[in-house]
Amino acid sequence: MRKLSFVAVIAALMVLPLLVSSKALASGGGIELKQVEWNHGGIFGTYDRAAVQRGLQVYREVCSSCHGLKYIAFRNLVEIGLNEDQAKIIAAEYTVMDGPDNDGEMFERPGKLSDYMPSPFDNEKAARASNNGANPPDLSLMVKARSGGENYVYSLLTGYGDAPQGVTVADGMNYNAYFPGHQIAMAPPLDDEAVDYIDGTKNSKEQIAHDVVTFLAWAAEPTLEARKRMGVKVVLYLIILSLVLYGVKRKVWANMH
Repeated sequence: MRKLSFVAVIAALMVLPLLVSSKALASGGGIELKQVEWNHGGIFGTYDRAAVQRGLQVYREVCSSCHGLKYIAFRNLVEIGLNEDQAKIIAAEYTVMDGPDNDGEMFERPGKLSDYMPSPFDNEKAARASNNGANPPDLSLMVKARSGGENYVYSLLTGYGDAPQGVTVADGMNYNAYFPGHQIAMAPPLDDEAVDYIDGTKNSKEQIAHDVVTFLAWAAEPTLEARKRMGVKVVLYLIILSLVLYGVKRKVWANMH
């Protein structure tokens, strides 16, 4: 019975992280984050490939001028439903520094599938010089790096507005109800019709925010679906093993009273 209990505890511990979801509060403000039903949430959730592809479009047209995605290679775009030729076309639209060549010189060339998405700035000082002293963070792991995950990033993107009466916003800052301290250097990045979707999806601010957050969730954890599949298999294996162990226990101790 102790073996059976131990196996059951292990199974519970593996299932628990998949079941637990908390309504996180925005840091410092105590404001409950907007709650969105993400397609990739839950035990059996998978990424909405159409939303991820639209989110890639939003990232490239809106976010990439300030924010990098340094942990994503162009070859990874095949995983979101693009074919290899489409990924090659996107890669070739970027300029990548390579070298040295035979003369010992660095040179620029079009991107290839094996390249990682280049940062919009050469270094942190260049980034700050172009953004009034602020250094736009890399977005590769942003969803995982913030408490509240997808809901926090979605709330932040849609949380800009006028400051409440009595609140003074510093020069160069913008009021955001969900940002710690409620004052953020980044100007509102999204608006209705900020992107004309290739697939004709309605381009409201909320839809655009939803899609780019879905893309960033994928960027932060491209292996999420494989991890969930493996988790389900392991839990099923442990359940079957528990039943077998219980049967063996009954058989071994059947005549022992």
